[in-house]
Amino acid sequence: MVKINEIRCKTACNKISSMPYDWDLNVYRGCGHGCKYCFALYSHQYINSNDYFNEIFVKTNIVEALERQLKSPSWKKKIINLGGVTDNYQPVEANYKLMPEVLKLMIKYKNPVVISSKSDLVLRDYDLIAELADITYVNVAATITAADENIRKLIEPNGVSSLRRFNMLKEFRKTNASVGMHVMPVIPFITDSYENLNSLFAQAKDNGIHYALVALLNLRGPTKGTFFEFIRQSFPHLYNSLLPMYKTGWVGKDEYKENLYKMVFEIRKKYSITNNYNAPMKEKIKSEGAAQLSLF
Repeated sequence: MVKINEIRCKTACNKISSMPYDWDLNVYRGCGHGCKYCFALYSHQYINSNDYFNEIFVKTNIVEALERQLKSPSWKKKIINLGGVTDNYQPVEANYKLMPEVLKLMIKYKNPVVISSKSDLVLRDYDLIAELADITYVNVAATITAADENIRKLIEPNGVSSLRRFNMLKEFRKTNASVGMHVMPVIPFITDSYENLNSLFAQAKDNGIHYALVALLNLRGPTKGTFFEFIRQSFPHLYNSLLPMYKTGWVGKDEYKENLYKMVFEIRKKYSITNNYNAPMKEKIKSEGAAQLSLF
């Protein structure tokens, strides 16, 4: 049973670092997708909750707070990542419908955005996103990790199918938005096979995706315990192989990692899909001559 808590936020966008953008906006805290590898489990520690998947916090005044920031003379129309700690199009959004109002403000202030989701609920807002993409930079990306639906259902139990995510990207390819596939994370011995990665890239090619990012699983903070409990229950034969790989939370520079990225390079080359997510952004800036629209 999912518990919903309505809260009020002081600011809508939060300053972040170590990412290709400066600002992050999360309409919700917590996420109903239930992904076993979720990196953001740590974030609930700051709101005295230990159930990231089943206790969702809704920022009911997010639209009001966002407009205060966007209309401020100090705001420089920096790119906003719509959902970095959680998915703004998770199931609860179907009821609260906060994202359309967020997008209307982005259109009003002509502010560039990045949208990444594991849901095709984002198609509900297709017209708004298409309108925004006509006036500024918009990137729509989907996290897609497994071609095999049996595997996908295990590691992302409440997300929509990979096929539905590809279909969502295909629809947004018809707009002026750039579209991307995030194969993040690649899970050793579960989603790291040539067959899986080749299938994902083949479908990306068929759907005209602009770029694809690939990253190996990291396990930091509470994510490690959650992930290994999942492995113990669903893939017990892999437990003793995976555990020593993640002594420090991530796989170091070893033969496994080197071979994986070599394989990814060859698959990427086969399908001519770049990992340069900046290219569409730079082209948009160049075509508009918009000095105020910048990556950093």
